[in-house]
Amino acid sequence: MSLHSHLTELRRKHETLSDRIETEQRHPGADELAIVSMKKEKLKLKEEITRISAQVH
Repeated sequence: MSLHSHLTELRRKHETLSDRIETEQRHPGADELAIVSMKKEKLKLKEEITRISAQVH
């Protein structure tokens, strides 16, 4: 897998996770632990995207 395709996939996962977090936060009685976990995963993806973007450019 090329860096560009990997970067595209990471961005897609980041966006999907962002959507899931927003959806979960809108529900009353949302599972805060699950939201925190998703936010941590989203941050890891963002860090990886930033790292790879620096290598590509």
